[in-house]
Amino acid sequence: VFQSLYLELLLWNQFNNTASIMAAMIASAHFTLMLRVLNTNLNGKETVRYALTAITGVGRRLSGLMCKKAGVDVAKRAGELNEEEIAALVAVLQNPLQCEVPEWFLNRRKDWKDGKTTQVYSNTLSTKLRDDLEVLKKMRAHRGLRHYWGLKVRGQHTCSTGRG
Repeated sequence: VFQSLYLELLLWNQFNNTASIMAAMIASAHFTLMLRVLNTNLNGKETVRYALTAITGVGRRLSGLMCKKAGVDVAKRAGELNEEEIAALVAVLQNPLQCEVPEWFLNRRKDWKDGKTTQVYSNTLSTKLRDDLEVLKKMRAHRGLRHYWGLKVRGQHTCSTGRG
């Protein structure tokens, strides 16, 4: 009985300490709960690395690399970032090749229209995907037809599944 009460008290203290630390951080003058970056709301309570993953087209690996190239501390909370750090992160995302991000790291390699390698994010990602599917449908490719008919595209079995 004593051991369970001790564990319960220990957990209660630990929770209250972390809550009080977070409350003290949020109460500071330069902390923002919501950041607006590239048409996306970022949670200010999360660390920078995980807050950046809310942007479509940015994963954990890319966000970590962005922080490293922009010189932002990954242990920092997103709400603690100042304007210069946010601008540096956006600059790395918009021009990754100029910031020496390797080509194999980017999500749009050798675009079929212009042949360039870029990082596609936010609204442009959904636009590019929709355009690619329209081209496949227009050229009557097998993948385009399967998308048009609403069937499985990547070779899955369809005898007993995918009836929706």
